[in-house]
Amino acid sequence: MNTTISAGPAAPSLSHSRQNVVLAICCLSLLAVSMDATIVNVALPDIRRDLQASLRGLQWVIDAYTIVLASFLMLGGSMADLFGRRRVFQIGMTLFTFGSLLCSVATGIGWLVAARVIQALGGSMMNPVAMSIIVHTFTDPKARARAIGIWAAVAGLAMALGPLAGGGLTQAFGWHAIFWINVPIGALALVLTARYVPESRAPTARRPDPLGQALLLAGLAALVYAVIESERGATAAWMAAVLAALAFTALVAWERRRSEPLLDMRFFHSLPFSAATVVAICMFAAMGGFLFLNSLYLQEVRGLSALHAGLGLLPMAVAVMIVSPFSGRLVASYGARPSLLVSGAMLALSALLLTQLQAQTPLVQLLSVYALFGIGFGMVNAPVTFAAVSGMPRAQAGVASAVASTSRQIGVSVGVALAGALAGGPAGAGDAASAGFAR
Repeated sequence: MNTTISAGPAAPSLSHSRQNVVLAICCLSLLAVSMDATIVNVALPDIRRDLQASLRGLQWVIDAYTIVLASFLMLGGSMADLFGRRRVFQIGMTLFTFGSLLCSVATGIGWLVAARVIQALGGSMMNPVAMSIIVHTFTDPKARARAIGIWAAVAGLAMALGPLAGGGLTQAFGWHAIFWINVPIGALALVLTARYVPESRAPTARRPDPLGQALLLAGLAALVYAVIESERGATAAWMAAVLAALAFTALVAWERRRSEPLLDMRFFHSLPFSAATVVAICMFAAMGGFLFLNSLYLQEVRGLSALHAGLGLLPMAVAVMIVSPFSGRLVASYGARPSLLVSGAMLALSALLLTQLQAQTPLVQLLSVYALFGIGFGMVNAPVTFAAVSGMPRAQAGVASAVASTSRQIGVSVGVALAGALAGGPAGAGDAASAGFAR
């Protein structure tokens, strides 16, 4: 379809049914990207055994994806505003699907990490652009908040499907099969996007910022490297930490000088927006560490199969799926604060209980703690996203949603790096997971 929606105030509105179709297509892309994270976590023990990977190698399987995703999300959002959201979304879906194919045939840990980078490049053009499409499709604030709640619920659905699909595929066909599932989802999304999603772009073009992009990527990669290698106390880790600090300092100084920066520092003058960004980083760091350690704990410490480990993570995922729409309704009626307060309390309590887990912890107690963690995490998606997209001009919706998504991926990267470092790099995967809960 060749319909184009302007980002200006005179943009024509779609029918209610057409809006819902567009929302469904955008949620399908979120399903693919979000499910990929939980599928990979469940398969980590099999990847370790098959590719003879160290704990650090497993960390990079996750963090190579999240670092690249975080680094290029804002570029993806701004490129979508400039060249067309549907066009960039389609390119991203194609890259993500191709990267998934490469992952499925990887024969070494280096190959797998490189393929994950290609996946992440595609993902950086999908989720923020899909959110931007939703923002421009649902112009009424309450309808938009409800749509964001549905979007967050799909993330919960992906978490519920990911461990089950990952465990079942890994147990039946091997870990390579966990990436196959992205191929039909990607193909279906491409067909539906071409048929139903109208084209739209921002009225004012933004110039590229290659130096800012390079500084952001260098800073994030150096920070995560420093954390992952900190357990060994190597000089390289300290040098990476210094490089990260220099890169982020230079990024702030450079972005303040630009009239059209990659990351507009003026948005952080808003206390609610800045607080929401910090909250997102912290909450998703908790989620990244939770999935990484618990996937190893369930299989390497408790001796569960991949399928049973996926079933074990279901209480967390189902809780996220159930609570997220409720959180979206709370945001629509009362703002972001109530949801964030509940989320913080639940995650703090569940984190305290997780530190008490042992190899013989009763299953009922274990699943209850997972469900409590899921309630806390499910409450945070909608308020953080809504605060981000509501705190910026609507014409910059691509950048707005990209900032929110970037903070999430930074959190996951740091969380996985910290989890491995605290668990103990030299230990085996199973011993490291057990130690991570004890510390």
